[in-house]
Amino acid sequence: MLESVGLTPQAERVYAAMVRRPVSRDAALADELELSATEVRDAVHLLTERALVVPAGDGGWRAVGPQAALGALLAEQEAELATRHRRLETVRAWVAALEAEHDLSRPRDELVRLEGTAAVRERLIGAAKAMRQECLSFTVGRELTPEAVESGKIHNLDALRRGISLRNVYQENVRHDPVSLAFAKWMASHGGRSRTVPSVPFRMVIMDQAVAYLSLNPQDSREGALEIRSPVVVDALRVLFEQGWESGTPFGEPPKVDEAGLSAQDQALLRLLDAGHTDESAGRKLGLSARTVRRVIAELTDRMGVESRFQAGAEAVRRGWL
Repeated sequence: MLESVGLTPQAERVYAAMVRRPVSRDAALADELELSATEVRDAVHLLTERALVVPAGDGGWRAVGPQAALGALLAEQEAELATRHRRLETVRAWVAALEAEHDLSRPRDELVRLEGTAAVRERLIGAAKAMRQECLSFTVGRELTPEAVESGKIHNLDALRRGISLRNVYQENVRHDPVSLAFAKWMASHGGRSRTVPSVPFRMVIMDQAVAYLSLNPQDSREGALEIRSPVVVDALRVLFEQGWESGTPFGEPPKVDEAGLSAQDQALLRLLDAGHTDESAGRKLGLSARTVRRVIAELTDRMGVESRFQAGAEAVRRGWL
């Protein structure tokens, strides 16, 4: 029990025996506790050092009250523990400082959260001025506003005049937007290139294969964007862009159709419906209204000569459309 304050088991037994009597002598303690004279003598010596017993005259010993004597020893141990704790905290702080230096020395992939359209616009304008090679972008199905078009013309014209390659992939539905079509034609007349695909996964801009900007919320770009400089992530996003670009249809050309007469939008809609999407959710994915989705489905079921969606799915599988 008292080993934590520096007593041996024998010293603890001797002290407990002394507490029970006013005065104790070595011989009597040895007989009572069945210890040798040497063990009792060593125990008393240790107890004296710890101020737990004091001489009582005539070779006897008297125990100091446990509360006073052991309280002092406990306070001493607590002080030592506090000192050790402070030393450990000092070591921990030193380790943390070393780790911070080590962390700073490691290469890191920067990720910056940009809140709101103003912060994103400011960052994009600054990054665009530093571009040297190319700018790739995904534009989600929202129609372009006249203000966005005029701003885009200013910055894109500056980039094109500096010999920077501009490529943009739009969602198919912008072909029905006169403003977007006019902007794409303007881009083409100045060397920019644009294509369309049925569905764009998210709004994105990649500059010089070094930095990418992704919308925080694919459904609402006003919330802001992430600026990503991780080479691995930027490369992966660039591969995604190139896949969309290769499958896209250039502006000015009619949408591509396969040997079955299906456009990329038809194929995408069939896949979404086969995956269980409703007219509304499929429309959101493709940037189409639910009414347009129902019209396209009606055209496809009529072509296949079936009456229900279930039959249309089975027939599309039979024909190899899915």
